[in-house]
Amino acid sequence: MRMERFLWVCAAGALGSGARYLVALWAGKALGAGFPYGTLIVNVLGCFSMAAVMQAAMGTTWISPALRVALTTGFLGGLTTYSAFNFETLKLFEERAYRLGVLNFGLTTGGCIAASLLGMLLAKRLTGS
Repeated sequence: MRMERFLWVCAAGALGSGARYLVALWAGKALGAGFPYGTLIVNVLGCFSMAAVMQAAMGTTWISPALRVALTTGFLGGLTTYSAFNFETLKLFEERAYRLGVLNFGLTTGGCIAASLLGMLLAKRLTGS
């Protein structure tokens, strides 16, 4: 059972990493390369999704422990990236793009907290928990 769960986490993580890559490519083309839009998008979306999945898992029986860990540790772990957020923010400061660095920090931290709250509220409403 543990090996099966491990393989599900690995497979879901690969899909999450692939999704992150595709979002980064799209964001760079659609929104420009001057700001780390791709990282911001995946982190905010990931926080919303993580909170929704965890809240729903607590309030229902249709999300099994194996599915929960595959979705959260696997897919969302592969999708989101603190290390890229950290590097990109520091790089903006290093390039003296202070306004963009502060904007990235504020949008990411504030956006992730707000998205998590919305995800929890949505899951509570949908599951009645």
